[in-house]
Amino acid sequence: EDSAVEKVQRHLDDAVSKGGRIVAGGRKLEGQFFEPTVVSEATGDMLCAREETFGPLAPVFRFKHEQEAIDAANNTEFGLASYFYSRDIGRIYRVAEALEYGMVGINAGVIATEHVPFGGVKQSGLGREGSSHGMDEYLEMKYLCLGDILR
Repeated sequence: EDSAVEKVQRHLDDAVSKGGRIVAGGRKLEGQFFEPTVVSEATGDMLCAREETFGPLAPVFRFKHEQEAIDAANNTEFGLASYFYSRDIGRIYRVAEALEYGMVGINAGVIATEHVPFGGVKQSGLGREGSSHGMDEYLEMKYLCLGDILR
């Protein structure tokens, strides 16, 4: 497997070769660091749209309609976390419910803490860790129905 920095570089090179434009960053730094990078004109056929980069590469996709953005976001085998910004409460609920991700950040960049269930769907894993839900994998639930014991 490529090192994290090599993977970021590979995803960046692929994006640029397919019409992406580096808006900020774009350089490997000393050691195992890569400059935070923004690429505009991103498209669904780029590696950064189909694989998890796990590095400081932010592709920017254009869309005209809400459903286009939802469809593009869901068109992946991964589903750990997604993020979007909106002030429209109707849109917030529509989009958040339609996104096929285990966690959705709305108007927030940091969504994981020890108090909330952390986990994804699809190829990003099943189950949750953190919060009381993180214990569910280790427990067996039992239902007890107790009839009238006073007779």
